[in-house]
Amino acid sequence: MVEVVATMAIRPLVSKLMNKASSSLLDQYNVMEGMEKQHKILKRKLPAILDVIIDAEEQASAHREGAKAWLQELKTVAYEANQVFDEFKYEALRRQAKKKGHHTKHGFDRLFPSHNRIVFRYKMGRKLSMILQEISVLIAEMHDFGLRQTLPVSSQLRQKLMSKQWRKTDYVIIDPQEIASRSRDKVKKNIVDALLGEASNADLTVVPIVGTGGLGKTTLAQLVYNEPEIQKHFQLLLWVCVSDNSDVNSLAKSIVEASPKKNVDTDKPPLDRLQELVSRQRYLLVLDDVWNREDHKWEKLKVCLQHGGTGSAVLTTARDKRVAEVMGADRAYNVNALDDYLKELIEAKAFGWEKEKPDELVKMVDEIVKSCCGSPLAAAALGSVLRNKTSVEEWKDVLSRSSICTEETGILPILMLSYNDLPSHMKQCFAFCVVFPRNYRIDVEKLIQLWIANGFIPEYKEYTLEITGQHIFNELASRSFFLDIEEHKTVWENYSRITCKIHDLLLDIALSAMEKQPADVTEEPSQIECLPAFPDTARHLFLAREETDGIFLSHEETKGISNEFVEKRSAVIRTLICDSFMGRSLQHMTKYSSLHALKLHIGRESFLPKRKYLRYLRYLDLSGSFIIALPEDISILYNLQMLDLSNCRFLDRLPRQMKYMTSLRHLYTHGCPELKSMPPELGKLTKLQTLTCFVAAVAGPDCSDVAELQHLNLGGRLELCQLENVTSGEARVASLGNKKDLRELTFRWTSLCDSMVLNYFEPHCGLQVLRIYSYGGECIGMLQNMVEIHLFHCAKLQFLVRCSTFSTFPKLKQLTLEHLLDLDR
Repeated sequence: MVEVVATMAIRPLVSKLMNKASSSLLDQYNVMEGMEKQHKILKRKLPAILDVIIDAEEQASAHREGAKAWLQELKTVAYEANQVFDEFKYEALRRQAKKKGHHTKHGFDRLFPSHNRIVFRYKMGRKLSMILQEISVLIAEMHDFGLRQTLPVSSQLRQKLMSKQWRKTDYVIIDPQEIASRSRDKVKKNIVDALLGEASNADLTVVPIVGTGGLGKTTLAQLVYNEPEIQKHFQLLLWVCVSDNSDVNSLAKSIVEASPKKNVDTDKPPLDRLQELVSRQRYLLVLDDVWNREDHKWEKLKVCLQHGGTGSAVLTTARDKRVAEVMGADRAYNVNALDDYLKELIEAKAFGWEKEKPDELVKMVDEIVKSCCGSPLAAAALGSVLRNKTSVEEWKDVLSRSSICTEETGILPILMLSYNDLPSHMKQCFAFCVVFPRNYRIDVEKLIQLWIANGFIPEYKEYTLEITGQHIFNELASRSFFLDIEEHKTVWENYSRITCKIHDLLLDIALSAMEKQPADVTEEPSQIECLPAFPDTARHLFLAREETDGIFLSHEETKGISNEFVEKRSAVIRTLICDSFMGRSLQHMTKYSSLHALKLHIGRESFLPKRKYLRYLRYLDLSGSFIIALPEDISILYNLQMLDLSNCRFLDRLPRQMKYMTSLRHLYTHGCPELKSMPPELGKLTKLQTLTCFVAAVAGPDCSDVAELQHLNLGGRLELCQLENVTSGEARVASLGNKKDLRELTFRWTSLCDSMVLNYFEPHCGLQVLRIYSYGGECIGMLQNMVEIHLFHCAKLQFLVRCSTFSTFPKLKQLTLEHLLDLDR
């Protein structure tokens, strides 16, 4: 593949270091005592480096090896320096907690002898001096290379850019699929007719969609798949993204897992399970992005697929027409460029809702369409770049830089142009996404939290980090960096999540930008040979068993990694995502001293790494683990911002000292049926924005009552359980009416209770979804403004509201009533 060069997003790293070095927390707790001189020198030198980074990145993009090496060294030093100031911050937080009495409970000073002030000053003084020396060398080289200072953006211009950036982005208001539906309507109808026309055909029908990358093959397949006639005609619909998955058994397993039917014998081999699944069913199987041209593998799969019912069909998308020939298709549908479609897409992206479009810019759209090589992905990328360009000169500049696509490069130069047009912090956020396997469905909320944990989100006084992160995601989505954005609802836990995917070509861009820093590993780490190709600079690591369909992004030929090998590089790993149970194979985790984000499934006999190795952790996802309790000393994780314990079915208690984890912003506790209470003084976690489930217990010194919610600015969804233990006074003090960001609220009693406590909660009028379980009262008085109402097992309920009329529920879209035995019909 032709080399693609993406600018390295280093400026945010240095900017973040400047912010850390200037933190008032360091002075407040005097953690830099004896190092004041070095501290001042460092704060003077960092702006000089920040000013030349843009010029250095431009020179590196022009293949100036000196500038590229300088940037790489700067990145290494910036990471090291950020780590040093993380140590200073942790020491400040530790002293803060000690001042509040944390040490008297657990004697945590004994865990860290280095927290002796003299030892700490000596150790950190040496580290700071080394960083200062390395910064001085970089400044000297900066002058030798002749790097020029780039003037900072004025505050007025920055405000102008911000106002553009934070507007409602066009990924919400412009639907490229709707444009594609109109433009591809004829070929879509032909494919639908071909599939329906084979209803009486006993042979398996294969319908390939063929075209080069980025032409919209998957979009066309989605239009066909979602056509109402197709949904009604086929008894079973399956969609599998194949890509590099050339192993027949793995592909068969993926097809079975894509089925909503869960009654297949899991003890059988994958091909046998597939045959059982499709047997006598008229199915449509979409195999998206097929690359493999080995006919013997297709024949193995076809033997199983032919057991389907009459009229079954396989719809494939592929770049190579030889794939269609191997599959024995009589005819392939070629996806060709549609200039009118591309023109409409570019105009929609570039102008949005603007009614008046400058004539001189509209005239240039036809020329820009010619640069897109027929690709909707390229058109969307160019249109998004042009959205913030308002002059003819700017449009001409984009046109000249986009007219370099060749048969060899494809549309990669255009996608690179789109990437390089991003602000540096957005480049960093997107480049991080290369840690996920290809075709992986990414949880958007978790992605934003991972960005925050790694310090990628800039801080603004007007917005929370989460809001800024959402704006960044929206902007990237509007530029088509994120695709297939969908909402998934899990009925059994009343929880919905937004997920997305990334196009393969854009992952190549991200990989170039990250300089192959992330690594993605399949299979059990302890069972595989060492990998000499694993990059020394890898800072973000994804581990998965083979059956999760994880593949390698950086090193396609590798098949796993050993503990010993990872252990040697573990000191620089900042993100570790384990997407399945790894058991005792991760003993090397005790060496991960730089971790900022950790996702781990723990079995009952597994271990949680010693907390002293996790002191910089911001993100801890233990969801779905089999743990009974968290260790009490987890409360020393003073930096922790996100703790996910959802669906830990055996978890029966939380650490009593959680009140000292004052950085905590998100606590997920839903799906934990054994949890019987919340830790005491939870109200001291004043930064908490998300608390998905609060379990009320009888008031006592070892737990919190709902009154602790009073000063928490909670948003999103909240579930209140065991409400039979709540008094009317506690309910009133909880002040749910002040929590304007709450959108979903669930009230749950363990047993039928006729307490009037429900009326004292008084949630705000902006609440959209209300769920009530086992309420024992006769009437509910808070339903009028709801969009969704779900009532279960309220056996004594007689009225939804007194004197109800249809106009009582002007916003209601969904109503669920189950086991309401006394309801007046």
